[in-house]
Parts: sequence; structure tokens; C-alpha cells
Amino acid sequence: MATPKKGRNASAQSKPGRSLALILIAIVALTGGMFASGHTKPRLGIDLAGGTSITLRAVPEAGNESAINKTNMDTAVSIMERRVNGLGVSEAEVQTQGRDNIVVNIPKGTNSEQARKQVGTTAKLYFRPVIATEVSGGKGAASPSPSPSGSPSGKPSGKPEATEKNSASPSATPTTQGRAVTDGLKADATPSASASDKPESSPSPSASDGSAQADANALQAKYAKLDCTDTKTRSTVGDGVKASQPTLACGKNSGGQWQKYILGPAEVDGTDVDKAQAVLNTQTGAGWTVTMDFTDAGAKKFGDITGKLAQNQPPQNQFAIVLDGDVVSDPSVRQALTGGNAEISGNFNQQSAQELSNMLSYGALPLTFKVDSMTTVTAALGGDQLHAGLIAGAIGLALVVVYLLAYYRGLSFVAILSLMVSAALTYTLMALLGPAIGFALNLPAVCGAIVAIGITADSFIVYFERVRDEIREGRTLRPAVERAWPRARRTILVSDFVSFLAAAVLFIVTVGKVRGFAFTLGLTTLLDVVVVFLFTKPLLTLLARRPFFANGHKWSGLDPKSLGAQPPLRRTRRPSAPVETKEA
Repeated sequence: MATPKKGRNASAQSKPGRSLALILIAIVALTGGMFASGHTKPRLGIDLAGGTSITLRAVPEAGNESAINKTNMDTAVSIMERRVNGLGVSEAEVQTQGRDNIVVNIPKGTNSEQARKQVGTTAKLYFRPVIATEVSGGKGAASPSPSPSGSPSGKPSGKPEATEKNSASPSATPTTQGRAVTDGLKADATPSASASDKPESSPSPSASDGSAQADANALQAKYAKLDCTDTKTRSTVGDGVKASQPTLACGKNSGGQWQKYILGPAEVDGTDVDKAQAVLNTQTGAGWTVTMDFTDAGAKKFGDITGKLAQNQPPQNQFAIVLDGDVVSDPSVRQALTGGNAEISGNFNQQSAQELSNMLSYGALPLTFKVDSMTTVTAALGGDQLHAGLIAGAIGLALVVVYLLAYYRGLSFVAILSLMVSAALTYTLMALLGPAIGFALNLPAVCGAIVAIGITADSFIVYFERVRDEIREGRTLRPAVERAWPRARRTILVSDFVSFLAAAVLFIVTVGKVRGFAFTLGLTTLLDVVVVFLFTKPLLTLLARRPFFANGHKWSGLDPKSLGAQPPLRRTRRPSAPVETKEA
């Protein structure tokens, strides 16, 4: 029997147990992590688990119908995708339909109402100064809103405040110097917290101010009648109002009550926000906060308006962040914020801070969108297709196993175990990737997993045939296993590289469900390399030491006689010359 040469091959042949132990530890660790996280099943996509389908229709501003074009629609799709991703939603589909529609499909398990607000509330984002606010349906003069919009954390907290990022708020209380800056309302027409809010001397309105005064009176009358608890009223409040005009708006406070507002003209819009993010502030103990970075132009605008607001008393030292007529937050200002950034702190938890940062980051769209329809998608059809797909996959797997048993006999034991290891790794990773990166299993992904069965089996066959070729050349099994490995390894790596490259290109250039197929194909291709290197090769090395395989049993699949093996050349002898005999 030939002995292996010293070096890497000898080491690999003598210590296959290490590789098997490593992959066993990996399977145990992944399985343990799966059960520890509570996610024991892969997350399903909308076509398998059902979900929500939202159809949005683009509505251009009056006189600007040309705004509905491919560039703006693609921009809107990109922003909506980022919004949905900001919710932690995976496998959501955002795509254009026709000239002016966008369809958003969101899998089951996501708060559909929250998702609708994120993708359906697509008007431009504005920062407006607060003129007056009170609880809708309440009595008396306007009073400052008691808390930020959004989900409360349950901790007692005052008004949210906007301060310079990484700096403390000033301790001194600003003095009252009249109203918050706005040209939309006149002093006499605006509800105020008290009469002392008015300047000590105010010039009488001239005749040229008559129209503005009338508008202010009309707005005040609407404000008095505004009932934000009525859904229909909330859906139309602020409709048709330009950014340069004062408006009415509604928003919820931390107690869950509807708050109504009179807001001045927009001073800053969503395009002036360069970046916003939710941050856990552990240095000052402020908890979850929302930080904003402005563009150069936005920084100047924001610095100007906050400087003017800081001179007023509540509620006129507040600015409202308004998205499609809803006040999503109304922080107060105690100093001019001129550094090009700001931090909103207050009664936030992680969810409410993330929601506000998403709206600030992705609030500005080039078009206004209206929700045309919002329907629930059932998984009945997808479930039937999944059932049919799983049956097809089971039949394909059974045929592969039958072929392996018939052709490779005992050697098929290695292939079947390798397929089981590959399946275990694929399943646990898919279950863990759901909560980790938002991977969701859809029908194309299932197809990718089924295709992977053939790719994985092909790698085993390449190696087995190399081993059998070595046996046909007259070598015994143990050296045949080692000599066949380098050539088989190169072939397997090249084949898997091509498959992975195709999957990567497909993932990059496609959208929607096709990416699920590409991702699954790429994942299973990588796992094929891991299984072949750390399981199939070491296991075959161990089995080559067992008499059943080493002696070439006829049911081992490695019988030299069945393979047509020829004796080694070094054992052959030349025939002797024939001896002539004479008859007596």
C-alpha cells in the first residue's frame, strides 16, 4: 500500500476529525442561536405569508403636471424603499405601475397602519412655527402642547427641546419679546396664551393689511371649529395650503390625545435636512434623541427661525415638524441653533425616535401621493404554490438519492449525509437571517434552494468520480482519496465561483422577488464549498480506513473489478519467449 507523502496531504489525511468537529460545532452553535433567539422558522415573504398591498397615485401641483416623469417616480420609489427599510421591514416590494402609480407590498408581521403612514404620507416635510395649540375639543385659550408626538416611553418628561447637537441647553429662560416670527397671522387674529404675549405697543393695521387681517380671522374661526378627533376632518386639514401660507394641522401628544395647531408659513422644508438619525444619548442621560444635520442653505434658515422663536414664550417658541398635515413633533427652542445641526430630546423611546428620524430623512418627495387603495393580500395562492414547489423539490431530491444509491451504492452514504448537513446549515441560517438582516423566504427563494440541491450533489459527484478514476489506474483507496482531492477541489471551486458570480450579478441588477432567488442561490453555493471541504472530504478520508470501503466491497461503490481497474504498470511482467518443442 502506498504511503502518503509528508506535508499538507498527510496532515489532512491523518486529522480529518478536526474538520468534522468544526462543522459539527458550527451546526450546534447555529441551532442553539436559532432557538435562543426564538426564531425557529424562516421569515416568509408576502407571497407565502400574506401582507398588505398599498397603491399610491402621484398628484402633481397645479400647473406642474410635467413633474410626473420617470426621474421623479424613480426617486419616489427609492425614498419609499428607504422608508420601509427604516421600519425594519424586509422583502417589501416598491415598484412603479403605469405612469403615475406606485405599488408597495409589505409582508405580514409589519404594522400595516404604521407602514401606510411611512409610505403613504408622502407630501413634503415642513418646519413651521407654532402660533397656537390646544387639545382638540378642549376649552379656553391656546396652551402649549404638553409632550412630543409619537409613542411615549412612559417616563415623565416635559416638552421636547431642540438644542445644538452635543451641547447643553441654556439655563436662562428667554424673555418675552412678542410673537413668534410669522407673516401669516396678525397679532389680533391669533389665539394666545395670555394678553401679555402681545407687544406693549402695536401699530394699527393699515388698509393694506385688511386682506391679511380677514384671512387671519377666517383661519382663527376655522381653528375654533377644528375637531382633530374626527378622521374625515384630519384627512382634509391643510389641503391646498401653500408652504408660504399659515395653516391648520393636527397631531397626537404623548397622552394619545389629538392636538390642534395654528402654524405659520414654512421656514424650512425637508430638502434642507441632510441627515437625521435616532441616537441613544448616554453622555447627558437624555435617553433616545433625534439628531439633524442641515445643508448649508438649511442651516441658515434653521438658525434664523430658531433665533426668532427663542425670544417667545410657549407655545410660540415651538416649531412643528409637519408631514402631510400631521404634526409629527413640536419641539420648543430656547436658543438660536446656528451650528448647522440640532438635537431633539424629550419623551422618546427607540421606536418613536426612529420613526421621527425616518420622516426627517426621507420626508421630502418630488411629488405628492394619495393612497388609492390599501388591501390585504392572502397567502392562499402562495401557499398552494409553495406546497407544489415543496412536492417538486421532494421528488427531485428523491430521484437524486435513488440515482446515488443505484450508481454509487455505499459511497452514496457520504453524499446523503453531506446533503443533510447542507440542509441543516441552510435552514438555520435562513431562520437567523430573518431577524438579522430582514431576509424573507419567497417562492423564487424556494426555487433557489431546490436548484441548490443539484449544485451540491454535482460537487460530490465530481469528487467521487476523481476517486474512482484513481482506483481505475490501479491505486488503493486511501492514496486515491488524497490524490483525487486536489484536482476535484479545483473543479468544484471553479464551478461554485461561476454559480456565485451569476447569483451576485443577478442580485445586483434585479429588484423584487428575483433578488430572493439570487440571494438563496449565492448562500447555498457558499455553503456547498463549506460542506465539501469540512465534511465530505474528511468523512471520505475516515471511511477509506474501513475495510468495507478500503477492500473495495462490491456494495461500496469502489470495487476495482466493477470499475475496470487495471493492475499498476510496475507490477506487470514481460511474457517469456516461447519454447520450441520437437516431436519425438
